[in-house]
Amino acid sequence: MLNHARFDGSRMSIPRLKSYLTLFAALLMLGQVVTAQAEALPDFTTLVEQASPAVVNISTRQKLPERKASAQMPDLEGLPPGIREFFERNMPQQPRPPRGDRQREAQSLGSGFIISADGYVLTNNHVIEGADEIVVRLSDRSELQAKLVGTDPRTDVALLKIEGNNLPIVKLGDSNKLKVGEWVLAIGSPFGFDHSVTKGIVSAKGRTLPNDTYVPFIQTDVAINPGNSGGPLFNMDGEVVGINSQIFTRSGGFMGLSFAIPIDVALDVSNQLKKDGKVSRGWLGVVIQEVNKDLAESFGLDKPAGALVAQVLEDGPAAKGGLQVGDVILSMNGQPIVMSADLPHLVGSLKDGAKASLEVIREGKRKNLDITVGALPDEDLDLASSGKGGVERSSNRLGVSVTDLSSDQQKALDLKGGVVIKEVLDGPAALIGLQPGDVITHLNNQAILSARSFTEIAKELPKNRSVSMRVLRQGRASFITFKLAE
Repeated sequence: MLNHARFDGSRMSIPRLKSYLTLFAALLMLGQVVTAQAEALPDFTTLVEQASPAVVNISTRQKLPERKASAQMPDLEGLPPGIREFFERNMPQQPRPPRGDRQREAQSLGSGFIISADGYVLTNNHVIEGADEIVVRLSDRSELQAKLVGTDPRTDVALLKIEGNNLPIVKLGDSNKLKVGEWVLAIGSPFGFDHSVTKGIVSAKGRTLPNDTYVPFIQTDVAINPGNSGGPLFNMDGEVVGINSQIFTRSGGFMGLSFAIPIDVALDVSNQLKKDGKVSRGWLGVVIQEVNKDLAESFGLDKPAGALVAQVLEDGPAAKGGLQVGDVILSMNGQPIVMSADLPHLVGSLKDGAKASLEVIREGKRKNLDITVGALPDEDLDLASSGKGGVERSSNRLGVSVTDLSSDQQKALDLKGGVVIKEVLDGPAALIGLQPGDVITHLNNQAILSARSFTEIAKELPKNRSVSMRVLRQGRASFITFKLAE
């Protein structure tokens, strides 16, 4: 029996030959996989060539009052000659104040994109805010003075107009069709470097940022830096799906978290600015808060979800439609409210007079309400509270002294009861942050009608279970929770 086989002039065992052949086949397959993956990576070159001409650089100038240089100079009179000479020789020279009425100028830099052939340009409000002069530089390096059509600080969108015909324009997409994980690309002027291109993927959708309750941001990992603001975010079809607006950073530079305004939101705003010069939004007239685990338990919910109504403003759409304090809104017009921040997006997209069908949980039972949406006021409504009256000390289990609200205070706050805290003692109240002047309207899902009823309800509070309390502080209502130990 043959134990060896000849291969390339050397003797090699058959098992070893088989192992080499197997390894060679595996390497061949791996090479094919790597080649296929390389071919599957996106090619952005055509997209950039087609889209870049419609992306613009935006610079602004703002006149500032002139500082008086002499105010910075220390008084050297009265010092000994040698010491005074030392300071005069070593102090930095102060610039001479300008002659006449010349003013200093503040400059800012951002990006934008042309959405119509006759010269309408979209950018961020914060790029042009306070500007006395706006200059748009096109891809051919020509510069045009821009007219401000209108701005909307709530969404950080601004619409500009430049003079021109047959200008290059971007293709507009549908941000609702974006999927998490999809490739996206940004073109802008970070740090003044015109038409810089960066790419990434969609990290999340519907993000809410502090003080931006009307924008369901698109989160990406596209590298965005100062100067990118107002520039377009493209999908792989070369369509604009967002306006790059903000980054999350601890260093001042890019850290992997970028946020873009969905183009659907921006176009709705720009169309209203173009037509009416302002933006109108739907309004319910409520103050809402997040439903956390403890609040969900106290309201008898299976899981933390929805928007908890902490305050219903007098004569607002919600009040007229029957919405009550303590209701938890689970959906609006069939769209679920998972986080409380989901509600302002949906309500704000409606117009004055539109119908909103709400599904709520009230006292553990589901209920449907139909509400006619109003128009969001220009200024936020504010309420204030203070109180005087007889003092009723609660049981030691809570550790607060409260007093009845006067009829005038109840009228001002649109309340039929409630108590105001006069003193916070040691106990649960201090631990959860209650303060003198806070108004308590509900305890353990029961309305507080007076200081006496507050004390009676407090005595019957359950132990080792989340208990909710509705508190008004400086006119703003919120629910808080706590637990009483054995």
